[in-house]
Amino acid sequence: MSMPTPPGDRNPVDQAPSAGQEPWGPRPAEPAPAYWPPYPIPVPQARNNGMGITALVLGITGVVLGLTVILFWLSWLPALLAVVFGFVGLGYARRGLATNKAMALAGVITGAAGLLISAGVGVFFVVVAKEVADDGRAKAERAKAAAAAEEEKEKAEERARHLSFGQSYTFENGLKVTVAKPQPFEPREPVFGHAEGNKAVQVTVTVVNTGTERIAVESGLPNVNDANGASTELVIDGSGRQKVITGYVLPGKEAVGKYAFSLPSDAAGKAEVEFSPDGKRLPYAYWSGPTS
Repeated sequence: MSMPTPPGDRNPVDQAPSAGQEPWGPRPAEPAPAYWPPYPIPVPQARNNGMGITALVLGITGVVLGLTVILFWLSWLPALLAVVFGFVGLGYARRGLATNKAMALAGVITGAAGLLISAGVGVFFVVVAKEVADDGRAKAERAKAAAAAEEEKEKAEERARHLSFGQSYTFENGLKVTVAKPQPFEPREPVFGHAEGNKAVQVTVTVVNTGTERIAVESGLPNVNDANGASTELVIDGSGRQKVITGYVLPGKEAVGKYAFSLPSDAAGKAEVEFSPDGKRLPYAYWSGPTS
């Protein structure tokens, strides 16, 4: 009869039972091994450096745009965003979520500088634009005043060129002209330009050279208008009493012209004489008044 194998992995023969233990009883429990807690493995935290980098880039952009004459008005937006992102980046750095505190601070500083530059350049351009506008208005007012003065001067000169018979007018070339009151004129045969029933008058024009050089009289023939404003006919007869001013007038000398005109009987009470020593370059002067 064979013996059963004892439980366990040892042979009871190899291990002597302790005192009071059954030889074939269960083995006593072994002490539990010591517990060692697991070693903590550090997990790297995500870094939020993007805010600081963005703030610095936007701050530099705001400063550059602020110094640009054409695009300064756009600089406030990136500069403002740089300040906002910079403060956010500083908050991350204080909480240990970012490592670029200096970059975020630089973004805040450059953003603030961009805002100041944008505001300063804007004020500068507003002041310059106001000065330009004021200068433009002042120039326009001066031009308007000059135009009004020139117009008034022309009107004054125009009034000065309208005289009564017997008065004198000095042209800008130094020729002083006087037109005497028309006198009755009796044409002699042969006569041209005088209709029967009209009234013939003689117009005497005196030209004096008040300058220091001789002056040519380019057009020594006057124009005569009757009381109705109609042009009258120049009378040419065989008396030889008419004289046309031609050639030069020497300094201090005078030239006298005598001309006859035929006025309608119903418009012979008043006449106007137009005369210019140079009709191409000088304006006409006007003498008017009664003919009798």
